[in-house]
Amino acid sequence: MKKRSIFLATALLLALSMVLAACGGGKDEGGGDGEGGADKPKFMSIVTGGTGGTYYPLGGSFAEIISDATGIDTNAEVSGASAENMNTLKDGNAEIAFSQTDIASYAQEGKLMFEGAAVDNVSAVGTLYPETIQIVTTAKSGIKSVEDLKGKKVSIGAPGSGTAANAEQILEVHGIKLDDIQKQDLSFDESTAGIQDGNIDAAFVTAGTPTGAVEGLSATEDVVIVPIEQDKIDALIEKYPYYVQDEVPSGTYKLAEAVPTVAVQAMLVVSNDLSEDVVYDVTKAIFENLDKVTHAKGKMIKAENAVKGTGIELHPGAKKYFDEKGFKAE
Repeated sequence: MKKRSIFLATALLLALSMVLAACGGGKDEGGGDGEGGADKPKFMSIVTGGTGGTYYPLGGSFAEIISDATGIDTNAEVSGASAENMNTLKDGNAEIAFSQTDIASYAQEGKLMFEGAAVDNVSAVGTLYPETIQIVTTAKSGIKSVEDLKGKKVSIGAPGSGTAANAEQILEVHGIKLDDIQKQDLSFDESTAGIQDGNIDAAFVTAGTPTGAVEGLSATEDVVIVPIEQDKIDALIEKYPYYVQDEVPSGTYKLAEAVPTVAVQAMLVVSNDLSEDVVYDVTKAIFENLDKVTHAKGKMIKAENAVKGTGIELHPGAKKYFDEKGFKAE
């Protein structure tokens, strides 16, 4: 009887140890990759921008590249772009986001639209390409200068967006307040549709050129990009150093000649909840598969430039990748 009891106790202990091992193994299998272990998520979201901008199609390419290279099911989602994206990461509702460099800096420092609500759980993957500020109108509007925007119906972008901040700063250096225009808060698609329908006169669009929504408008209208004069460009850069001088090239939107303007930079940011191994793999996947990016902006993205002007610290995983390649943050 005593032997039988010992046998049953041993059998129960063995069964219990097998169950515990299976539970532990299931956790590793569901979340591990051999390097990141249980830190590797099964799914990630990339929040982008509106369908008429550059972020969304570019994000679609990145999502596919990341999914194929890392095995993490990754999806690109439409959003209100930079400012909304930073808050989405702050709230833990996405893992990767597009942002303008200026907006990422505001978010981390708790300035402007982030006053009293700083975003402190986000780091940079790297910068991507110039985000050109385009003041879009048509020849029939008669608008030829920024000063001509006074009294007109002008979209400054989605509420709280980076475009809205750019618009306000550009108007400011021209001595124009938001009260001086009939302000509209529209997405890029809504803005160009409004111009085409005659419901608004002009729109600010901060995006890589060519921008899909503006290209669509140029198919039916004579698009005009309002120039920013050199003295105003200089004044803007002096006050807000994250701007750089830029232009919309001739031929874009059927323009007869290049139009002077300014730009910030597009960047990728990630939640600090992602492990060093996962962000290293994501960074490597993107910057070593740029030939798979279908959007024209893919040709402008280079690993050696990604560490320049991020405005916020690189995530340790991204830094590890760029350090291996010999590209040091500036």
